[in-house]
Parts: sequence; C-alpha cells; structure tokens
Amino acid sequence: MIPARERGFPGFGGGALEFLRELDQHNDRTWFEFNRARYARELRDPLAALVEEVDARLALVAPEIVGDPRRSLFRIHRDVRFSADKRPYKTNVAAWFFHDGAGHGVGSATVARGGAGFYVDIGLTGAFVGGGIWMPPRPTLERLRRAIDDDHESLAAILETPAIRRRFGMLAPEAMLRRMPRGYRDPHPAAVLLRHRSFTLGRPLSARDLASGRLPDILLRDFTRLLPLVRWLNGALGLRTRARR
Repeated sequence: MIPARERGFPGFGGGALEFLRELDQHNDRTWFEFNRARYARELRDPLAALVEEVDARLALVAPEIVGDPRRSLFRIHRDVRFSADKRPYKTNVAAWFFHDGAGHGVGSATVARGGAGFYVDIGLTGAFVGGGIWMPPRPTLERLRRAIDDDHESLAAILETPAIRRRFGMLAPEAMLRRMPRGYRDPHPAAVLLRHRSFTLGRPLSARDLASGRLPDILLRDFTRLLPLVRWLNGALGLRTRARR
C-alpha cells in the first residue's frame, strides 16, 4: 500500500463509516486487531493525509497553526480508567490543528493548555469542523475571562461577523454557567461570554464533503473564517500570531 503522505488525500471512502458501524457492534480488542489493517486503510491513513495537506495550506494563511500526521490525530483507544463505559475503542476519528508555540498533545488536557486551534471529527453521529478552545483547565479559563473583562467588544465583534454567524451560529453553549463566575459583577456587559466555559464554533460536514478529494480546501475555507476567533483566544493566552514559518 502506498503511504498516505505519498498519494495525497483521496477522500474518505464508504468503508470508513462501515468500519465505525461494525466497530460499534464489535467493540473489543480481538475484533479490532483482526481488522486493524482496515482501520488504517479506511480511516487512519486518509486522516493523516488530510492533516498533511491542510497543514501545507495553513502555512500560507495561519503559519502559527500546524497539523502533524503524528501528533494531530487523536488515538482511537478510549481512556476507560474513570469511566463506567469500558468499551476500549472510540467510534469516531478526529484531528487537532494546534498553535506551534503550545502543547502538541491530543486527547488530553494538553490540548486545552495548548491554546486555541482547529478541529475535524468524523463519527457515527456525523462529521463536523470547528475551531476555538474546548473546556480549558481553570488557569487557562481564568486568563480568558480576564481578557474578556478587559476587552469583550473585540471578541463580540468577531462572533457577530455575518460570515461567522451565518455559517457557524453562536458559541456552543456547552457547560455554560447559570450564574456569573466568582469575582465578576452582575450585571456585566459581557455576562454571556463570561459564563462560557468553552469557546468553540463549528458546523456539520456532509457525506459528500468527506468523500471529496477537495476536503482540504473545504476545511481551509472554514478555518480561515474561524481564524479571527482562534487568534483572539490565543492572543489572550500570550500565543503570538506569525507572519511565516
């Protein structure tokens, strides 16, 4: 088999979701090891090729954000140490494009400490593309809240941009606080933003998008639209914008 990086991104074939459906029904180590080559062929290798092609495009529009086929892909193995669900494998694959001055790990709190970036996810319940920072640890969240308190107008202006609102809607309301965080007055002109514990925008990807060899360009267009949000968040965390790599 020709390595993914040598043949470019071919699009995800019908076997990708078929593999995930079967994995959902046979989520055990014996089945997965028997089908490991299918996993590599249908999901891992195309995703690595996608990351590499998107990274080449990001070098021109957001040089500080990188994708690495070795570091960007989330592991398919689930962390079951503290979960009642002991199934060993995820039924989705995903990749993270991160700031080159921050942490590179995926699938752990390293991502949140590493700042804001871009994300693509493909799973049984659908596929989506997004950007921002998801559920950062408390020290990171506190830095973002201080930045919002100091300059919420610029963040609000980004989020109200027509191109962003039409394509991505509003910040995901995931895990929002019902009340203002401790230390911030109520009412506050940025009350809604300060109650967020996660700062992400995203949209679904279609089956046609996934099957297309043009998916790297589709992702780049969305990442470019989301770049002002990602750069605002990273700026609040002291992560710099770069002019070139």
